[in-house]
Parts: sequence; structure tokens; C-alpha cells
Amino acid sequence: MKFTASAAALAIATLCGAAHAQTISDDVVKIGVLTDMSSLYADATGKGSVAAVQMAVEDYGGKVKGKPVEVVTADHQNKPDVGVSIARNWYDNEKVDAILDVPTSSVALPVSALTREKNKININSGGGSSDITGPQCSPNTVHWTYDTYALSNVAGKAMVKRGEDTWFFITADYAFGQALERDAANVVKENGGKVLGAVRHPLNNSDFSSFLLQAQASKAKVVALADAGGDTTTALKQAAEFGITQGGQKMIALLMEITDVHALGINATQGLIVTDAFYWDMNDETRAFSKKFYDRVGHMPTMIQAGLYSGTMHYLKAIEAIGTDDAPKVMAQMRATPVNDFFAKNGKIRIDGRMVHDMYLFEVKKPSESKGEWDLYKLIATVPGDEAFRPLDKGGCPLVKSN
Repeated sequence: MKFTASAAALAIATLCGAAHAQTISDDVVKIGVLTDMSSLYADATGKGSVAAVQMAVEDYGGKVKGKPVEVVTADHQNKPDVGVSIARNWYDNEKVDAILDVPTSSVALPVSALTREKNKININSGGGSSDITGPQCSPNTVHWTYDTYALSNVAGKAMVKRGEDTWFFITADYAFGQALERDAANVVKENGGKVLGAVRHPLNNSDFSSFLLQAQASKAKVVALADAGGDTTTALKQAAEFGITQGGQKMIALLMEITDVHALGINATQGLIVTDAFYWDMNDETRAFSKKFYDRVGHMPTMIQAGLYSGTMHYLKAIEAIGTDDAPKVMAQMRATPVNDFFAKNGKIRIDGRMVHDMYLFEVKKPSESKGEWDLYKLIATVPGDEAFRPLDKGGCPLVKSN
């Protein structure tokens, strides 16, 4: 019955598109990139996120169904009130059709809720909380690139299985960090490991000394950083000064972007385990996109930035296919169409909004193994999407219960 209903919905949407070829509102498709342009996630998102969306629009030809595609951008400053205010103005006054990126889960969650209220589209690449497709799921939001469940599941399971079975968490004290710690702790326990303790630190923290001392004192085999961006790099730098790994403990950054590894340097990060949705040097397709991105931005793309290009193209193709930018019809088309590009093969958008695709477990290379500035990762495992991401019936998404 589910297949029949979705097929019928798609047929109706297609017929509407054919009957009303000029149904793109305001004769323009407007995309808003809401991101962190100035703080701890600016390298992983920021200007690179904007560039990725602009590249997709340009590569699509700058128009869809003969109507121009415009991109507007803003810095949400990692503040929920600022982010929601910008999004509300975009929807109400700027006639923005879709908002993309939205790193920082404390901003991403209310922007997703607002998008539902306004009946627009949100393609989230930068926010990580698995609650985006869990209790706070929305029929108007697609979670494209990664989430805290997948990060935890891929790396946590692998490490516990090889005997690294006692963990201590150093966690960013906001929605993303809390979700990441929760999801990772569950994976550790489900696979027979133990969590010996956890401490919370403020966002954009500069001094991790007291947290690292507590981690050392715990004698846990694994010190897990449930944070991201500048917090992760600062914690890793200070962990090296404290001799954490020299003392026999293993450090894991549950969210580590390639720009973070590059900034810290391969000497400081060699051997670090990283879960990622994308790496520039996987195949000819990833290398071709990444070279274009590098030439434009000056660094290799993060998974968030690569995901934004992919999500933008999928969105524009959906509008092209049905001839309208009406949100429910576009979402139906996006769900009905597999994602096949350099970012994902046979990716699928579930009813809870999760775009399911393969995830990868990497280890940072030793200096002797690296052949260039960005030759940083070696592949340990490819984890199929259905194994990496949370099962559809386990997230508590109300859309699943009612579907």
C-alpha cells in the first residue's frame, strides 16, 4: 500500500506539472544558504557551502524550466534566534523556496520546524543531530549528508569490536554534541562496551585542560570527542600536549572534517579514526568535482560541501521533472528518485527525511604514506547505508507511524 500511495502521489504531481508548465512561483527559484560564515564551523561549511550550491546551480545552467535560479546567503552565527529570524524573513519577504546547509543542530532543528510551518523545503547538510529525522522529523526536511547516529554507529562499532571497549566522552554542550554522545554511548553499550564517564564543554571552547584531565583519570581506553570544527581541533591540540595517546589512550573525533585534519597536520592526526560520507580521492568522479571545488575555494571539499552540491542538483532535477517548485510535489519527486552522482550511488530519501547512502571509515595516513598535501585518508571500510543509518522504525519519527 505504501508503494501504491507514493506512486499515486507522484503521478498526480507529474500531471499537475504537465498541466501547468508555468507554475514556478514568482518566475524564479530562490535558494537560501544559511550557514556559519565566521565561527568554528566556517571551514567545514561557510563560504565553501555557498560555493558548492552556486557550482551546482551554474552546472545546471542557471535556470530550471526556463526560470532563473537565484542563491542568497546569510551567516546564522550559530545562534538559534538569529537563524530562525533570517529564515522567517527569507520565507515571508524574500520568497525563498528552499533553505540549504544549516550547520549547528540548535539552529537546524527550529529552522526545520519553521520550514514545515511555511510549507517550504529544507535540505540539511551541515546539522548533525539524528533528531532531525527522529522525534522532530518533518515532511519538508531532507537530512542529506550525515547524522550523529551514523557517525557513532560506523566508528563506535568498529572500535569496540577490536577491543577498545571502555569510553569517556568530552561533549559540546548543545543539541548536536548531546545527540552525538547519546548515539555513540548506545552503540558502545549495545556492542558490549562500557561508558566510564562524560563531561560537557561550552560551544567554541578554548581551554580543554580540566576535561582532558578527567578523561585521563578515567583510564578509559577511548577518549571520544563529541563535538566538531574548532572545538575538535582545539581539543586534539591540547590532548597532544597532555600526552593522552602517549599514555595509551586512543583519541577519536566522532565528527572530523578533512579541513580539520589538514589544519592540524598529518603528524598530529596520524592514526586517527574518522567516519565520513565523502572523500575527494575515492574515484574519478569525486576527483573531478573536488578539483573544480579546489580551484574555486582553495581547499578540498568537506562531506558537508560535497553533499550540498548533490542536494542542490537533486532539488533542481525534481523541479525540472514536474514543472513546479510547489514544495509537497517537489518533495514527492525527490523521494521517488534515487540519488546517483559522485556523492552517492543509489541513495534514497526515506519518509522520515533521511537520505540513506554509504558511509566510510577512514584512518588518517602516516606522513610516510601520504603523497601530497591533501592525501590524508586511507579507507578501512565501506558501510552500506542501510547498516550505517538508523533503521526507519527506530527513530521515533511520527511520519513513520502514520505512514
